[in-house]
Amino acid sequence: MTNQEKIARLYELLSEIEAYGRAMGKLNFDLECCAPEEGMEQAGEDMAILGKHLHALNHAPEFTDLVCQLHADGAGLTAVQRRMVEKLYLFYQKTKNQTPEFSYEMDKAYNRAYGDWLRAKKAGDFGLYRDTFAEVIDFARRDIALREEQFDTPYDASLDDAERGMLSADLDPFFAALKARILPLTARIVAEGKPIREDFMTRSVPIPVQEELSRYLLEAEGLRSTALVLMTTEHPFTTNFGPKDVRVTTHYYENSFISNVFTTLHEGGHALFMQNEPEELYANHCANYMSNGMHECISRFYENLIGRSEAFIHFIYPKLQALSGGVFADVSERELYEAVNVARPSLIRTEADELTYCIHILIRYEIEKAFVNGEITVDEIPALWNAKYKAYLGLDVPSDTVGCLQDVHWTGGWGFGYFPSYALGNAYGAQIMRVLRREMDVDAVIRAGELWRVRDWLKERVFSCASLLDPKQWLVQVTGESLNVNYYLDYLEEKFTALYDLH
Repeated sequence: MTNQEKIARLYELLSEIEAYGRAMGKLNFDLECCAPEEGMEQAGEDMAILGKHLHALNHAPEFTDLVCQLHADGAGLTAVQRRMVEKLYLFYQKTKNQTPEFSYEMDKAYNRAYGDWLRAKKAGDFGLYRDTFAEVIDFARRDIALREEQFDTPYDASLDDAERGMLSADLDPFFAALKARILPLTARIVAEGKPIREDFMTRSVPIPVQEELSRYLLEAEGLRSTALVLMTTEHPFTTNFGPKDVRVTTHYYENSFISNVFTTLHEGGHALFMQNEPEELYANHCANYMSNGMHECISRFYENLIGRSEAFIHFIYPKLQALSGGVFADVSERELYEAVNVARPSLIRTEADELTYCIHILIRYEIEKAFVNGEITVDEIPALWNAKYKAYLGLDVPSDTVGCLQDVHWTGGWGFGYFPSYALGNAYGAQIMRVLRREMDVDAVIRAGELWRVRDWLKERVFSCASLLDPKQWLVQVTGESLNVNYYLDYLEEKFTALYDLH
């Protein structure tokens, strides 16, 4: 059998594997968006059963033999085919020692955890999630221990899962740099910053109006509405089942219209990545291989670098005034720009301002590194969380709902190591924007509402190679240099020093 014949057979097997994966993904979408509370456990069990079959397909002798043979000898394969084989081989090495029983029980625990977490969050009681969380951590650590590739610490393995090649040795100095410059600037704003008008930010905006605005924003970003679904959930996310079926979720608050605006822009950024990878990658089962940080780079790019810019507020201001029916008639364009960029310590990560957001990520990074590495127990997490919010942001945490239960990421081992990707994404995005500004008058494009031009540039320069490269390689190819966090920090200091008249 030639290598191309092997590839053809591998593609046949992958088509069935991916169908199971999509089925599980659609069940999970249903679980998080519309399943009744009493039906969540059944949905989790259904996913675990499908996962058992998926595990068997991924570890069938014919499939794994083909992957190993093509990995050992890739003669005649295209660059895309070699990358696809490389990713399949890496996944196999990570999971080959899992028994079907272990995989099934782990999936069942992770799926059950979502419902348990949601109930605990609503009750504001970490104790209701404590035992489930302990089980999730235990499964994650056992999974890591079974792998062929071992790292210095279990958490480094989790980080590598999320962002290939990024370990604690990279992230410790990265977060130290963020802390060293963001915390003093935040303190200056609190002590010396000019007052910014915010009274209108809690005015009631009917949810149907917010939904119409969401659809307008997604269209403005350049998304194809015929290949898109918009729904609501407790913790917004975006997923896809190919470029023609992308699912965006948001969460509406009648008295916080701005929350939905930036959630939609953020999730729309994810969706743009999903809709605009090259067709060649989908045809060769090589799409969606980009890292979490690459994905968060684009979502944070649209949420902040574009969405919170003066140019974008100029573009969106007339539409907001028209849709809101006079709710914001007394609010000027400048007042809106300043209000959406207010920076102050806060409790909720997803509602955090652009400046302090990475401090929320720093806190999670330090805590999950400690519990994944076994340095602290599950019982210590709430108190440690509260202590860090007090130390870094000067805030008292009134309940677990707005404390250690606020994020969905700790309901499965997949979420350990994900949080740093948000901060890395911020830094990646600032570095990419620096290149984009050299080649395009970005502000003029945004003010004119021609965001399709930004989308097309990203499609050609950023999306096209993301699944083919590891993060460090990708950033060098896109920007010409390795990660430099100072571009992001310089951007923050310039923006917020001017906004608050701190010169």
